[in-house]
Amino acid sequence: MAQLPGIIRRSFRRKSSKDSNQEISNGAKAAHPHHAATDQRTAVLSGGQNFFEYLVVVSLKKTSAGGYAPQITYQFPKRESLLSFQREEEERLLKAIPVFCFPEGNNWTPLTEYTSETFSFVLTNVDSSRKFGYCRRLLPSGKGPRLPEVYCIISCLGCFGLFAKILDEVEKRRQIATAVIYPFMQGLREATFPEPGKTVKIKSFIPGSGTEMIELTRPLDSRLEHVDFKTLLQCLSAKKILHIFASVVLERRIIFVAKDLSVLSQCIHAVAALLYPFTWEHTFIPVLPPALIDTVCCPTPFIVGVQKQFIDLIWDLPMEEVLVVDLCDGKLLRTVGDEEELLPRKLEDHMITSLLGQQQVPQSSEELNKGISEMFMEFFIKVIGHYSSHFKTGKGGVRAFQEKSFLKAMPSKSIRRFLKLFVRTQMFSILIQAAEKTTEVQDGYFHRKIQEFHEHKKMNKK
Repeated sequence: MAQLPGIIRRSFRRKSSKDSNQEISNGAKAAHPHHAATDQRTAVLSGGQNFFEYLVVVSLKKTSAGGYAPQITYQFPKRESLLSFQREEEERLLKAIPVFCFPEGNNWTPLTEYTSETFSFVLTNVDSSRKFGYCRRLLPSGKGPRLPEVYCIISCLGCFGLFAKILDEVEKRRQIATAVIYPFMQGLREATFPEPGKTVKIKSFIPGSGTEMIELTRPLDSRLEHVDFKTLLQCLSAKKILHIFASVVLERRIIFVAKDLSVLSQCIHAVAALLYPFTWEHTFIPVLPPALIDTVCCPTPFIVGVQKQFIDLIWDLPMEEVLVVDLCDGKLLRTVGDEEELLPRKLEDHMITSLLGQQQVPQSSEELNKGISEMFMEFFIKVIGHYSSHFKTGKGGVRAFQEKSFLKAMPSKSIRRFLKLFVRTQMFSILIQAAEKTTEVQDGYFHRKIQEFHEHKKMNKK
């Protein structure tokens, strides 16, 4: 157990900027911000992959010390015929999973009532690709006090809403018998992940109900399939969301605090989604187990979630320039001090007004998600939408970004001040490195929106 924190840390460590640069210079396919960082992610966007790698059941087992420790008690399917390095990678992953399924530790007592929770965590492989753990913690049916257990689906696909529906089906079957779950999961495993907007049908037999057809529909807009902004808007005011957004954009250190695991994971994934077309490239732990609490002392950027019952553990630690957000009370418990000054004032005021408007208009979750995403994307269009015009081609056809002309081209002093900070971030560096490696005109969603924005400005001038 003493080695477990080290094993887990290796599971969420991201590549450094230097590693990313080396990967690009060695000829690896660079990431465009409107697509993904890897070929694997591109495949995910278009569909065609398997839904999941495996399902594990994590139960609480009594220890010799009298407490309870989480253990994997079932794995479906069993992985066989793995190469040596694949076996080592899987063993490391399986050792980390139980801690994230029960991050509260071993302080449990048998319960007679428990409201099911759905949450997720993220683990990072040695090749920097991410795996998602989708969890449903529930109390098994029965009489008398009993301990909760977690059904965790491990997948490389980021689609929280779809997997939440799958976990609904898992829980429904668990209340009948554990054995009823696995035919459904086998049917899911044999199906392929649908393209955006498409539906896959899974046939499943339930004793007493007969054969059912489960329909799983993927959102048409793949940008929004792993996020729900509703919980974030319920927890925080528009102004505080903007302060947090500024800190995330500039790749700072942020700790979110909440009582419920579901609130933590939903809000943290929502904050990360505000970065579109960029992605968070640093340590990302939606629910931080106490064994890893010293992560908040790291000098590098991170986004982590801490359950409120463990908040006292972080106050005595030597944290540097950390933003601490209380999602329960909607407060900023600790700030760096300059959050009010980071975003250009006019743009920030406009975004606050837009956020308040989104909250007041009755709309579906899909409409809300799209409206919020478009609003924050518009911010990036306004501040960096001119970047593609500032490349100079030198000898040998080598393209180089002209940072000085890029900054000077922006007439607003407040936007220039923000850009001087933003150009130092890893996410902006990845955008520029990718653009320097190609002369092709970018045609992704973000770049199409940039083109529409400039055409609209020209029409207004005319």
